[in-house]
Amino acid sequence: MSAQSPKRKEPSGRAAFARFVPVSTRWSDNDVYGHLNNAAYYGLFDSAANALLIEAGLLDPLKSPVIGVVAESDCTFFSSLGFPDAIEIGVAVERLGRSSIRYRFGAFLKGAERASAEGGYTHVYVVRATGRPAEIPAAHRELMESLYMP
Repeated sequence: MSAQSPKRKEPSGRAAFARFVPVSTRWSDNDVYGHLNNAAYYGLFDSAANALLIEAGLLDPLKSPVIGVVAESDCTFFSSLGFPDAIEIGVAVERLGRSSIRYRFGAFLKGAERASAEGGYTHVYVVRATGRPAEIPAAHRELMESLYMP
């Protein structure tokens, strides 16, 4: 008797994301196979989330007293991207807790209807000086509510 493997998830379309952030790839993001290295996607996701916070005036990466740190992450790959592709990262918030946020991301070739990769991570808010959990600041919560798409 053979076990059937679970059906592979299909890539999401643009409607699954609240906002899109254009990101630039670098030559060094490509691996020896000529496409973005798997680790590069996590950097693109992180850049998109932080760009939204910085754009809203809510994050100073060097001075903000309360910051979000990644506690968990994942990524599923559907098709290759590589330097110098123009990429857009779709961003949505799946869960919004007292001190944590679960983001969903999609890496899209600019203008593509379906994601080439999808992932997510959980940001836990902490006091920078102590590393102890902190409540999500009110202005951050307001921005995250505008991105909420469970």
